[in-house]
Amino acid sequence: MRTRRGAWYSPADACSEDAEAAAAIKRPRDVAGDQAGCGRKRQRWSSGGCDSFDALPDDLLICILSRVSASASSPSDLINASLTCRRFNSLATHSLVLSKASSKCLAVGAKNWGDSAHRFLKRCADAGNVEACYILGMIRFYCLRNRGSGASLMAKAAINCHAPALYSLAVIQFNGSGGSKNDKDLRAGVALCARAAFLGHVDALRELGHCLQDGYGVRQNVAEGRRFLVQANARELAAVLSSGSGALPTRSSLLAWNHPRHDADAPRAAAGCPLLSDFGCNVPAPEVPAANRFLSEWFAARGVGGGSGGSAGDGGLRLCSHAGCGRAETRRHEFRRCSVCGVVNYCSRACQALDWKLRHKSECAPQERWINDGDGENDGVGAGNDDVIMAAS
Repeated sequence: MRTRRGAWYSPADACSEDAEAAAAIKRPRDVAGDQAGCGRKRQRWSSGGCDSFDALPDDLLICILSRVSASASSPSDLINASLTCRRFNSLATHSLVLSKASSKCLAVGAKNWGDSAHRFLKRCADAGNVEACYILGMIRFYCLRNRGSGASLMAKAAINCHAPALYSLAVIQFNGSGGSKNDKDLRAGVALCARAAFLGHVDALRELGHCLQDGYGVRQNVAEGRRFLVQANARELAAVLSSGSGALPTRSSLLAWNHPRHDADAPRAAAGCPLLSDFGCNVPAPEVPAANRFLSEWFAARGVGGGSGGSAGDGGLRLCSHAGCGRAETRRHEFRRCSVCGVVNYCSRACQALDWKLRHKSECAPQERWINDGDGENDGVGAGNDDVIMAAS
């Protein structure tokens, strides 16, 4: 047979091609048989014990889950990993995995609180997770009102050099929280603040500076107290600059000088070291820790407000007026009031300093007379240095 280009086939080749085409038409493909054959191959593969996941040792999977819990951005990350399969579900509760859980992995919301969340934090604390001991201790002490168990958990974290736990215990000692006014131990509070400040806790360093400057629980040393306050301000600014977040202030806003403005008729409460905003450095509000965020959500859902005046809730107990604190009074009039306006109350000088530069500085105004709530421990202008907190100047 001749083609367009002049080439020739042999008749035998043409016949063979026609025969193959006819055979393909006469013998249709057996699809069901092919699928059955593939199924037999898969069955032989699985029955041969060659499953790669089952062959992985438990130690390797525990190491992987530990990395997941340590880098988790929320509790759901570890939960989703544990729901992948039965093996992950059993290994996710291993003590090594729970001991490595990060603070964000332990950040249980107050609206999601229940027996399962309580059990999860308890297992993490029993596994040796220091952050879980601190968070569960704060929840039990302030929210569940289990003072002894909460304080012991915070003490367990403090023994392991957990700076926030040391500072929280210092606040408890300063206020006599969980007891009466006579249970205050100012010297113990100063010692705990000094230890937390040594570990790099900025609020503890600021609190220690105010204690030294005011002679509160320690011999007065104004120069040393001001040095600690300046150091706390410098550490706060350095933390903001090194955070790498997208909300970093611009160079012009950081160096803008904002000298404190005082009204002519407003009396100066006390001569102290200016705060960071008065040095001309405008830094954003720090991120609220998981434990403090839980306390704020818990009491907000139960009608105990911080607000501008720390509105009273159940039993007349009020929150610390600093929005990022969340601590509530354990007895009436436990927290000290602002010495100028008498409207806001704080659990510590560190919370007062932070709230002053974030909000209260523009709102504080002297009041003609404070309204006495009754048998107040910390009410009245003449209550004394232990019952009022000086407004920052």
